[in-house]
Amino acid sequence: MSTSAVSSLSHAVSVPTTLQVLLRGLVDYAGLFPPAGVSMPQAVENYARYRGRPEAFALGRFVAPTSRLSEFLASFNELGQPSECWRISALLDKDPEADLAAIRAFNRRNEGRVIVDAVEAKVATDADIVKLGKLMSPEIAGYCEIPSADPGQLLDAVQQSGMRAKIRTGGLTPDAFPDPALLADFLYACATRKLAFKATAGLHHPLRSDRPLTYEPDAPCGTMHGFLNFFLGAALAYTGATRERINLMLSSTDAEEFKFRDLEVTWRDQSLSLLQISQTRASFAISFGSCSFEEPISDLLDLRLLCIVN
Repeated sequence: MSTSAVSSLSHAVSVPTTLQVLLRGLVDYAGLFPPAGVSMPQAVENYARYRGRPEAFALGRFVAPTSRLSEFLASFNELGQPSECWRISALLDKDPEADLAAIRAFNRRNEGRVIVDAVEAKVATDADIVKLGKLMSPEIAGYCEIPSADPGQLLDAVQQSGMRAKIRTGGLTPDAFPDPALLADFLYACATRKLAFKATAGLHHPLRSDRPLTYEPDAPCGTMHGFLNFFLGAALAYTGATRERINLMLSSTDAEEFKFRDLEVTWRDQSLSLLQISQTRASFAISFGSCSFEEPISDLLDLRLLCIVN
């Protein structure tokens, strides 16, 4: 298997090019949220540390509620001047107009150091989406979290608003994880609309597998979706696959079925080119929020899809 190297400090990660492109900026760090639920100072410290690691190429935005941006800034300022501008995805609450005004003021005060360039909001109706869309401005990407079941009408509204979709792929209990067929329907529906999206929750592990759902000793167990399954399923959807084929990808649990090379990924008898993976990530399947960055990376190392070299 040929590989490329991504350097950071005195170490590097050896990784096939297709996997590097698939992972680049994929994991939005949401350590403030369950099941991790760390403090703001700890979350900011973690994110700063991850940015200096060889796997930092896979790190996306820092996720925080808009209501905690002042708290974030206090911890962020303790770090001194960053070498590069940090990006934040901010969660909107019950008053999106006030939240967006606060975000724009935050961005003006912190230009060049940290920027909120994405926001996320739960929506339940077309009217919610239309209202939010009218408040948005081009410099901030808006993600509308919609229910996984029968999303078609809401996706139409998201598309017409010029925003992006967001899907919840798990939670703290087994019933919080949608069936693979529902996620396949979502990916297929977004692909037919050329509608970009992100995912959140329950994608800590590369492949679909049975896992504890929290970090507590008596944590409930359930079947969690895999982020490789999900984002390669997105690539299948983006390149015209059927719902049935996407569902098969989402349901796969065998690591031996996935072969990453520099110019293509193969799964069973299916091939996805480097260009197809690149186009999917750039225009369609944007990222996923995870309360852990270390867990996805550790699993990839265990599967020997990543290798740390001196």
